[in-house]
Amino acid sequence: MTTAIRSGFGRSLSLALAAILPVVAASLAGQYVTFPNLTPWYASLAKPSFNPPNAVFGPVWTVLYILMAFAAWRILRLAPFMRHRRMALALFYGQLGLNALWSFAFFGAHSPLLGLVVIIPLLAMIVATIATFRRLDAVAAWCLVPYLAWVSFATVLNASVWWLNA
Repeated sequence: MTTAIRSGFGRSLSLALAAILPVVAASLAGQYVTFPNLTPWYASLAKPSFNPPNAVFGPVWTVLYILMAFAAWRILRLAPFMRHRRMALALFYGQLGLNALWSFAFFGAHSPLLGLVVIIPLLAMIVATIATFRRLDAVAAWCLVPYLAWVSFATVLNASVWWLNA
């Protein structure tokens, strides 16, 4: 294997890991705090009629996290000096941090109100991330649209759970 091929492979692997590992970490952090609190705490809350069964959340989040990692990878592989790339990545990793923080606020703190305080800026950061990604790579931006839709639904669900249990 030539040095150029090894170097290209190393860069590709580094970019893939930079896209995948933070997403996996956010997912695992969320699971760590969510699963122990599903019963009895979450199960005991009043929920709106449109609350999906718990079994829906895992598959939906798996697909969303895959799309998020793919979108981040598409941005990471762009030239490092490209205008808006740094901001796009900062927004992406920032919203990913808020994504994980939401689980700690809602499930860990047993506080739908605190969850709402976190999810509203999360929603705004997802919109900003999509807008910035769109300047760089339309496919990456479109990959985040289902995530925006789901977090929009989750915001209404979170607000409803807070309202019903206040």
